[in-house]
Amino acid sequence: MRLTVRDTKEEVGNYIAEYIVKRINSFKASKEKPHFVLGLPTGSSPLPVYKRIVKLHEEGKVSFKNVITFNMDEYVGIPRDHPESYHTFMFKHFFSLIDIDPKNTHLLDGNAEDLYKECEDYEAAIKAVGGIDLFLGGIGADGHIAFNEPGSSLTSRTRIKTLAYETILDNCRFFNNDLSAVPRMALTVGVQTVMDAREVVLVVTGQNKALALSQMIEGGVNHMVTASALQTHPWALVVCDEDATNELRVKTVKYFKSIERVQDEVEAKYGSATSSRLGLHKATAAVVQQLYIISRVQRRI
Repeated sequence: MRLTVRDTKEEVGNYIAEYIVKRINSFKASKEKPHFVLGLPTGSSPLPVYKRIVKLHEEGKVSFKNVITFNMDEYVGIPRDHPESYHTFMFKHFFSLIDIDPKNTHLLDGNAEDLYKECEDYEAAIKAVGGIDLFLGGIGADGHIAFNEPGSSLTSRTRIKTLAYETILDNCRFFNNDLSAVPRMALTVGVQTVMDAREVVLVVTGQNKALALSQMIEGGVNHMVTASALQTHPWALVVCDEDATNELRVKTVKYFKSIERVQDEVEAKYGSATSSRLGLHKATAAVVQQLYIISRVQRRI
């Protein structure tokens, strides 16, 4: 797992947005896989990411004509056009502002006649397009990812989920602080659904996420902190702001910052080493040598 720290949530948003745009632009479409497949979250954390991506799109630096999206979750029982539905959120803050074909956007239907079938069909749809290339996500204050609340199976798939009371309280602010108006259930991708993505990028900002981040990074893999499953993902990136590091040990923060400095130097000189890891271009001998140096630095800290 790679952790990178930026000063503010705006800088976090810019970093992740530019990272995703690079991934989309580096994607080589083929007959077998004509689309880049992007997993997306909702909530306040990814808003700076979406804002920056929209800006890059307006500047002509990225197109979504060959992108397919799958969202993480949706409430059960509120209309699609409800101001707090995740359908409304995504089209208001992202889809309506870019050149994506609406037919290429996939969101769970919390009002489907058969919710179990809706979840099964969602998993099948992801599989049909060759899986998710990059899943963007966030974490809750209790360390959950998507709506995989504490206690969720780490091998879970898309399903109906009863929300934890802490999550209901946290989401109350989106419903005019009317606790009774907050949905109690949701459809959500599972932890394993996220883990199956070729790459996962997590946005973590704010003091209220600090404890969750420390449990996720410094604790063991634990079904009570479902985001901790990303410790076992072969290509996971966590981007946080300084406020979110307040519960991490000082030496942990120093460790990851030192690695990031070396990583930045390598990428500035030789190009994106992460791209070579993902097979997007051939790794040069110099890059391999520098990555070896990084590993030596890691062992010395």
